Amino acid sequence: MQFELLALDGRARRGRLHTAHGVIDTPVFMPVGTQGAVKALTHRDLIDAGAGIILGNTYHLHLRPGEDLVARRGGLHRFIGWERAILTDSGGYQVFSLAERRRITEDGVHFKSHLDGSAHFLSPERAVDIQAALGSDIAMVLDECLSWPSPPDDVRRSMELTLRWAQRNRTRMLALRSGEASPGHDGTRLAPVRLVTTTQAQFGIVQGGTVPALRVESAQGTIAVGFEGYAIGGLSVGEPPRDMYDTVDVTTRVLPDDRPRYLMGVGTPEDLVESVARGVDMFDCVLPTRNARNGQLFTREGRLNIKNTQYAEDDRPVDDLCTCYTCRTFSRAYLRHLFAVHEMTAATLNTLHNVQFYLDTMGAIREAISFGRFEAFRQDFHRARDRPALES
Repeated sequence: MQFELLALDGRARRGRLHTAHGVIDTPVFMPVGTQGAVKALTHRDLIDAGAGIILGNTYHLHLRPGEDLVARRGGLHRFIGWERAILTDSGGYQVFSLAERRRITEDGVHFKSHLDGSAHFLSPERAVDIQAALGSDIAMVLDECLSWPSPPDDVRRSMELTLRWAQRNRTRMLALRSGEASPGHDGTRLAPVRLVTTTQAQFGIVQGGTVPALRVESAQGTIAVGFEGYAIGGLSVGEPPRDMYDTVDVTTRVLPDDRPRYLMGVGTPEDLVESVARGVDMFDCVLPTRNARNGQLFTREGRLNIKNTQYAEDDRPVDDLCTCYTCRTFSRAYLRHLFAVHEMTAATLNTLHNVQFYLDTMGAIREAISFGRFEAFRQDFHRARDRPALES
């Protein structure tokens, strides 16, 4: 994997990420395909919308259908029929969300499946092995994610655990690349596994809650381990937007300029714009797909709840500047009708629009950075929503 930094406008970055499955222009939004599919959409829909990379999840794909089955099918790209890039999350956030079903130790995470209650164990090394079997282009390390707020002592303990796990993740990844056995945490020797691809990149994850000093310490420690890219984890877990933006600001100032920066699980269109202003390159979030299924659509003027009765006889498109199939073809009145009668087509048409809106927003951001007018774009973006831009 190669990353080129093409342009700077303030702290906003325009880049290009080269992977074995295509070139990705950044800043980029990655639609979430947790179980190998973006809910309500086909791959053709995603390609038509301009998606160059999607996200899959280690936790869910490990439980079903299992990484060994995927590897026997030739890897995740071949199994799901997606020829463009894939990033796989390690499953750390999903384990965090299990709360009462998991127990975290130095070795890793013991958890019970949300499907059938069966017992599982996920260590840093195991997370690397699973993702190696899946064959994604970018693999994430296993980290610990805390809820907000958490006591400062817990935040430090968790951050330090994530750093120790980061080194174990990296050691295992380098061993797999060299085809050698590597030491397990308990002193045993871990045999190499068959690699679906030899081009998989690995990203480290910076933790530390919303405590600036801990974020700096975590970033410095993660950089010292050495990864192809760096992610900011542990945000969008309940903290106020101002705290999130300040944390992003502190963290990106420490991260190296020549590596991609990924803000995990964030967020609203406003969050994307503000985080780009603070130097972030990559994003993922379930909001465009989840909110679409619940009747909430994103527009240049803000959010629109299509289930509201005010749209029952509204012949306008969702957004008259949007060029997606939904906006080119259907009225708000029809979309409201589909949602009201629980027609599954509603989820597809709503999701088509939301994903296109997110991808188009990122395209407009990239163009603005290229022409040195990102700050004007940022102010116009917020003005259309009656929302003042925060100072970056």
